[in-house]
Amino acid sequence: MPSADTRQEFAPPHTPGMLRALVMALVAHAALVAVLAIGVAWKRELPPATVEAELWSTIPQEAAPPPPPEEPPEPAVEPEPVPKPTPTPPPPAVKPAEQEAPSKADIALAKEKERRIAEEKQKELQAQKAEARKAQEKRELEKQAQEKAAKEKQDKARAQLREKEQLEKEKLAKEKAAREAKEKADKAKLADAAKLKAQKAAKEDAKRTEELRQQQIARMTGLAGASGSGAPSSTGTAAKSSGPGANYSGRIQAAVKPNITFTDTIVGNPKTEIEVSLSASGEILSKRVIKRSGNKAWDDAAENAIDKTRKLPLDDGKVWSPMIIVISPQTLVGP
Repeated sequence: MPSADTRQEFAPPHTPGMLRALVMALVAHAALVAVLAIGVAWKRELPPATVEAELWSTIPQEAAPPPPPEEPPEPAVEPEPVPKPTPTPPPPAVKPAEQEAPSKADIALAKEKERRIAEEKQKELQAQKAEARKAQEKRELEKQAQEKAAKEKQDKARAQLREKEQLEKEKLAKEKAAREAKEKADKAKLADAAKLKAQKAAKEDAKRTEELRQQQIARMTGLAGASGSGAPSSTGTAAKSSGPGANYSGRIQAAVKPNITFTDTIVGNPKTEIEVSLSASGEILSKRVIKRSGNKAWDDAAENAIDKTRKLPLDDGKVWSPMIIVISPQTLVGP
């Protein structure tokens, strides 16, 4: 809801010269009333006229000057005395004709004249008001046009800003989609590489397993009366030993023992047996605790040692999988 200040802001301005016009109209009406009052009083009462006049039989005249003397002047002759004129009585005073009272037609003409003057003044006042109203309407139209232009300019700026923000959002969305697609492609490549690596390792394991199976078949084939390749004190009947070498256990111990980290005080000689599966290159693929020592801290240290080792040495190119590794504080026994 607009406030009082807002309503006053859009209110029409005061007409210039309004007070002066009102004062002049009041003065004119007051003068008109005074003239009418004087005229009515003048018609009702006529002051008596007093006139005095004096009449003479003849009008006195002044004599002309004497002519210049040409000859010696003659002895002056005294003139006869002139009789004084007798004053004549003044004529009777003539009263001036009484001034005639104005007629009804004159009064009507005066009123009509006054009415026309008042109408002309009223028309002039109305014309001034109309001009002021037109000027006010013109100012309001100009103000509305300016406000409309400013609003259109502001709307255009807002539309440009929204369009710019929309373009920025679309650009960011495209960049995000491209980045996600690239990450997805990279993950797919990594997954394919890991899959290929796992397939290759599986093939190598299968190949190594097949080689071991063939060797076992060959050993079993030569059991009947074949001469062994073992030591002279050996009591076996196979053509050659099928187990790990004599020094292979020491090599396993040398690989695992440096990775054992245990700082607690321990009583006795707890043993933890862990079964590991190896790849054809000796890498540890998986582990499983098959027998715990009863000391959780020592079992955790043994598992961490296997995780840190990651790869075990080969036995003259052979891989023994699965393999059981026994880990204890005092001894590290092979399979």
